[in-house]
Amino acid sequence: MEGFFITAIDLTGTFAFAISGIRLASGKNIDWFGAYIIGLVTAIGGGTTRDLLLGVTPFWMLNGTYFLTTGVALLAALLFQERIFRLAGTLFLFDAIGLGLFTVVGISKSLEAGLPFWVAIVMGAITGSVGGLIRDVLLNEVPLLLRRNIYALACVAGGLVYYLCTQLHVSVSVTELMAAAVVILVRVVAEKFNIHLPVMRPVKQEEESQSH
Repeated sequence: MEGFFITAIDLTGTFAFAISGIRLASGKNIDWFGAYIIGLVTAIGGGTTRDLLLGVTPFWMLNGTYFLTTGVALLAALLFQERIFRLAGTLFLFDAIGLGLFTVVGISKSLEAGLPFWVAIVMGAITGSVGGLIRDVLLNEVPLLLRRNIYALACVAGGLVYYLCTQLHVSVSVTELMAAAVVILVRVVAEKFNIHLPVMRPVKQEEESQSH
């Protein structure tokens, strides 16, 4: 049952991230196949990085469902483009959902591999954020991960909640749902209230001249 639950989360995250990639690609004059590739890379990029770091075969090489799920996302985007893409915040919403769900998948798979919990939290952040990073780079956007937005820190917050739930012996399914919900909630609240980390400021010319 637990395996089925994490698979359901994984595929739902795949769909959400694929939609976010396709949505961003729609404004870049990219054809349908190109949009599919962007959606696929967004969906599998983080998990692939995680699996390579874990020294295991990347998950999509063992199960073609992720390619099919991305295809379904593209079809949904084409059929309901007017409804989906014109909604304000569509990209943010699907990206936040994918971030939360994939963070949980990354943590779960890392714990199954016997890694310490702090490593699992890092792997969760990698799983959740690297796909979006690759998407943004391919589409010549400043990656969300590198902007002042609360992004990877949301993954860490979800990971800490995951750890707390395990210490309190909460059931696995509830733990995963709570951790994913916290990631999504942190992203939404941070965006709504413009909460962010301090921004690196450029050094003024006078300061630069004094340093030489």
